[in-house]
Amino acid sequence: MRLMRFGPSIIFLRGDVERIREGISRLFKVREMRTDEAIRKSNEFETIVLVTSPEEKRTVAPDWGFLIREGAKVVLAEIMNSSLPVERVEIESTIILIRVPEKVNEALNLLAETLGGEVMNQKDALNLGEACDTVISITRKKLSSPIGPEDVEGAVLVKRDFLSVYRELLVDMPMILFRLLPEWNEITIKLYDANRRYEENIERLLLVIEDLDLGFVVGEGWDWDYPRPFMRVPVYRLKLLTWEKPERVKFLLKGIEYHGYKRLCDIDVFVGDKKINWIQLGKFSSKFELAQKAREELEKELSEEVRRKLNEIEEKLLEELED
Repeated sequence: MRLMRFGPSIIFLRGDVERIREGISRLFKVREMRTDEAIRKSNEFETIVLVTSPEEKRTVAPDWGFLIREGAKVVLAEIMNSSLPVERVEIESTIILIRVPEKVNEALNLLAETLGGEVMNQKDALNLGEACDTVISITRKKLSSPIGPEDVEGAVLVKRDFLSVYRELLVDMPMILFRLLPEWNEITIKLYDANRRYEENIERLLLVIEDLDLGFVVGEGWDWDYPRPFMRVPVYRLKLLTWEKPERVKFLLKGIEYHGYKRLCDIDVFVGDKKINWIQLGKFSSKFELAQKAREELEKELSEEVRRKLNEIEEKLLEELED
């Protein structure tokens, strides 16, 4: 589970606007887009280049910019080694994104108190911050996906360099999160495969948990289950510390238990010693309808890369079931 990550690096180029824009487009083979769209589509450590006239002194983003899927060091080296008519380069504050599932205002105030920062919206924080400052942006959205301005619910401007802030957060973030959410759910997930394709099914299970940021895996290993008297079967057991409701986790995992009407594995979710039954998850006519609805939601929530990996693994599992 990821609690925080960096945002994109934002670079301002001051100079002959039209010639620099043409040069950036040619040099990096990218097109200009709305700045909000560039932020929305950006990932960690990628670079957004904003071009303005040399008279502009403020680090206020213009409406249009370039998203370059390279780190800032690579981008700056390419620019400085080119013949672009850049008169001055300025750097925006470093952005650190933090995900909290609820109590956003409490999180903002706690971070401001802990780090000596000021709470404001992200736009103001970026406009007021300078190169040596740090902007901490709060979102409820999973950090494995791109985060747009509309996904940020508040920010803290810290007048300190990002390395000192980041090091402090690495130590304090678990404590901050537990102060905000003292009541975590500890659940046990048990996976059984009658066809003994455990490696593939465990990979599918972990792909979903990690991509959706469902929680912290605090223990895993092999165990035995007893579905009937005198019948013992091996199961893979995983303990998860999560802020999600156990029923929500059960519902999502139902989406990888079946493929259509074919069962790929059995996945049970326990709170303590009590197993969550599928009929507790809503009004569904059958397990197949439940699995279909869960899979539809997974297809919407999972990243494209994880959806592709799941489909590849499942195609192999289905081929073996048909043999």
